[in-house]
Amino acid sequence: MSNRFERANSQLQKQIALILQNKMNDPRLSPFIYVSSVNVTPDFQYCKVKIALDDDDENELKKTIEILQKSEGFIKRELAKAVDMPHMPKLQFEIDKGTSASIRINQILQTLNIPKGEDDEGN
Repeated sequence: MSNRFERANSQLQKQIALILQNKMNDPRLSPFIYVSSVNVTPDFQYCKVKIALDDDDENELKKTIEILQKSEGFIKRELAKAVDMPHMPKLQFEIDKGTSASIRINQILQTLNIPKGEDDEGN
């Protein structure tokens, strides 16, 4: 991937995350939305935005994606103000199942009651 696309992806990811955190006032959205990756097509017509939540409820994830798709116009307008691009790509939001799974595993591991500092001496 060229530096141009890497810069565009990085800039879009950063700005989309800021917009979702600071400018989206939809109470239906979780405050723990994470933009895990952004991939713009070589012609800059489309941009795939992968979203992860701290919630593994499938219905909640689908509802969040629907809300984001309906808010695409607002997000694109805010992006146009923050990013200098000749054409703002169409945003396609998707669930990032890999990151969601990692978050869920970390939550499960934190709930386990494992004593710290004890060595297994009975081998």
